[in-house]
Order: sequence, then C-alpha cells, then structure tokens
Amino acid sequence: MKKYINKELPEGIRYISRSEKEFPEKLLELSDCPDGIYVRGKLPDPKKKTVAIVGARMCSAYGRATASYFARVLAANDVQIISGLALGIDGAAHEGALMAGGATFAVMAGDVSVCYPRGHIELYEQMRKTGGILSEEPCGCPPLPRLFPKRNRLISILSDVVLVVEAKEKSGSLITADFAAEQGRDLFAVPGRLEDELSKGCNELISQGAGIAISPERMLEIMGEKVKKSDNSESFSENVLARQENMVYSCLSLQPKTLEDLCKATKLSITSVTESVMLLQLQGLVKEIGRNRYVRSV
Repeated sequence: MKKYINKELPEGIRYISRSEKEFPEKLLELSDCPDGIYVRGKLPDPKKKTVAIVGARMCSAYGRATASYFARVLAANDVQIISGLALGIDGAAHEGALMAGGATFAVMAGDVSVCYPRGHIELYEQMRKTGGILSEEPCGCPPLPRLFPKRNRLISILSDVVLVVEAKEKSGSLITADFAAEQGRDLFAVPGRLEDELSKGCNELISQGAGIAISPERMLEIMGEKVKKSDNSESFSENVLARQENMVYSCLSLQPKTLEDLCKATKLSITSVTESVMLLQLQGLVKEIGRNRYVRSV
C-alpha cells in the first residue's frame, strides 16, 4: 500500500504527536489512538463543551435549517461545534456556528491542507482562521472511502454530545452514532415523520434510547449549561432572521401555502424559508396542517 507522507509540511499545518502536551486528551481514550494528528488552525478548547452535529449529505431543506439553527444557538452559548465538512448537515452545522461567531472544527478523512468537498472552500477558509481543521491522515493522503469511518470515530470521541440530524437507516451518521455509544458520549437525534426516508435513522436511534432533540436550549440544560444571551446571536437574529421571519409570516394566512409558494412570494432561498418557518413554528406563530403546507396560528 502506497503511503502519502510529505517530509515537509505545507505552511500553516502542524503535526502534534501523542507524546506532546497539546495532543487532545480525549483521543487518548481510543484503543487505536493515532500516533499524532495534523492540524490547520486551532484545536478544540478542552475546557469548553463540544457538540458533534452530523447527518445526511443529501438532506432536506428542513434538515439543513435544523442543523444550522441548533449549531447557531449552541455556539452562541459558547459550545464548540464539530463535524466533517461534508455536504448537507455537516456544512449547515459549521455555517450555523460561524453565524453566531462561535468556534467550529472539521475532522477530515484525508489531507488537512486540501478542502474536500471543494464546494466548501469558503467554509474551510473561515474555519481555519476561527476554528480548526484536523486529521490523523498525513498530508498528501486523498479522502479514500475506507477512511471516512475512521474519521467518524474521531468526530465522536472529540465531542461531549453527538447530535444526529436526518439519517437513513444505513448511513455514515449512524456509524458515528455507534461510535458515540461505544465511547460513552451522550447521543441525541432530531425526530422526523415516520414515512420520511431521511428520518428513519434518527427515529430508530430514539427508539434505542437516544435523547430527543426538541430544542438546543433543552440540550444545553441537559448538558448542565446555562442558556445565556449572546451579542452575536442576538444581533444576527435581530438583523437577519427577524426580517426573514417577518417576510415569511406576512405571506402566510389561514389559506395553506407550501414552501415553494413562500419562496416565490419572498424571493428567499428554500433554506431561508424553511429556517424561518421552523422558527415561527417554535414561537407558536405558524403550524403545519399537511405535508409542507403552512398557515398562521394567530
């Protein structure tokens, strides 16, 4: 088997061996603890709580909005967010944390100096400046399929809590959930409709004893963290979300409208509309009366 190792690390990349003081203590819990890790940016702060948010790559707009919302609220309350920089739920979680001005970290299945997938290059660049990119694989190593399960065990061991948002019955997210259970991490899942393929994995986890992720505030309470206000989160919600929510709410009436109807009326993206509808539902202002059909509650 060919080994991909650079004798000289690219600029900005550090290698931290297991014998060094800076090496994450949580990794030492692994029976197959890596000899060292490659880091671009910072390591997660061991004094702060860390939540891993994982889920489907081909997620729904609702799942993406939910991941972003949970990450934003948790990050606004000084909780670090960790995921795998993949498309879908992973990317939404990183974005949500960054929106709140929080720290977020990605564990890669290959070379930390290469953004994978390439479509997340902007996220990658933001994260290496304010958070960090980690991998146990040497520089020059491509993201081979067999390395993703290995990567998932690092995501779970580096976290205190693992949250699964949308997952099919057989998926990489459930591999991460299995690792979390084996490693003694608290596991939560976002419940979904019984008939939805993307909800089957989460609903199954809940049936097996995973916590039900009702809200990020509830998760914070269970984690023993006080829910506090954050200037960044408050500013974001006042300046952006409030405007979006008002736009969406003003387009609703007692006549049901679909998400597509609301997108056309507001000129907002499907992600923005779904997130606004979800937040309005949490406030009791909107209710769903059929599959993706919404009306005003008040």
